[in-house]
Amino acid sequence: MPKLRTVALVAGAALLARRALRRRIQASPLWPMPALEEPVSGRPRSRALALLVTAHEEIADGVVRLRLEGHDLPRWEPGAHLDLVLPSGLVRQYSLCGDPEDTSSYTVAARLVADGRGGSREVHEQVREGMELTVRGPRNRFPLVEAASYVFVAGGIGITPVLPMLRALTDRGAEWRLLYGGRTRASMPFLEEVVKLGGDRVTVVAEDEAGLPDLDAWLGELPEGAAVYCCGPEGLMAAVEERVPGVHLERFAARTTAGGDVAFEVELRRSGRVLTVPADTTVLDAVREELPDTAYSCAQGFCGTCQQRVLEGEVDHRDELLTDAERGDSMLICVSLARSDRLVLDM
Repeated sequence: MPKLRTVALVAGAALLARRALRRRIQASPLWPMPALEEPVSGRPRSRALALLVTAHEEIADGVVRLRLEGHDLPRWEPGAHLDLVLPSGLVRQYSLCGDPEDTSSYTVAARLVADGRGGSREVHEQVREGMELTVRGPRNRFPLVEAASYVFVAGGIGITPVLPMLRALTDRGAEWRLLYGGRTRASMPFLEEVVKLGGDRVTVVAEDEAGLPDLDAWLGELPEGAAVYCCGPEGLMAAVEERVPGVHLERFAARTTAGGDVAFEVELRRSGRVLTVPADTTVLDAVREELPDTAYSCAQGFCGTCQQRVLEGEVDHRDELLTDAERGDSMLICVSLARSDRLVLDM
């Protein structure tokens, strides 16, 4: 009897395993994928958090500040940002500008961009106190590095990632100075706090009063070992980068546009599919025709959600995010293209 009982148990376990395997295959016909070394494609998604909007206030002309409350929120460092999922489903990135030690809330600010892609208008006109929003993050691609001293250039809403840095450096007694520009003083968020925090270390240039800032004078004689940070309109960042090649930049808009002059092929190795990416089309668009659940967010080459591993081929990198080391074997498929006739991705 014990032997018969053992046989029955083994047979039952085998039957359950077969049923589980059948359900797994039905749910994903491509499983199991072709054997490769462990795939590393795609950045792991940050855990989504549902936060309550407890403040929605205008703090400067065309700028609103949001306070998002929750419990035991992940800590962050100056320079970090959130992915904010708007009511329409749009995902936009906003720098955290509150207190990194506050684990009960996050604070972000958004400027209204009249000719933008709709995200800022939605923040201004549709997001309201009492609404629940989903966020992902925080993530930091603009970290505050160790340096002998610091030089900051901020334009308008570009002050948001810089402000927590200034607070942290002031607490540490570090040397820093800031050039803060904007169209008018009334349009410059956090201006009063910045001036109070820095005193004579802060130079404010309002365009309607003094024109554009003199970057040659400001950046002409940098202290030895100084780290230079810049965030603001693309024109300002390009001008600073031209004068200081090693400047730390924070971009939430693409510097270059995606789309090439010729078509090329993309093989999705694990899926066993070969796609044609037409001219003036992104790899992401072509991939999502076959794999509609492929993760992406900004579609502009700066958030990293769509990063994929490249197994073969030469990439025309057009992103604003990846390091040289990362570009050796990966790409952001929302903007980057192929220099070769064919790319092979670990997808």
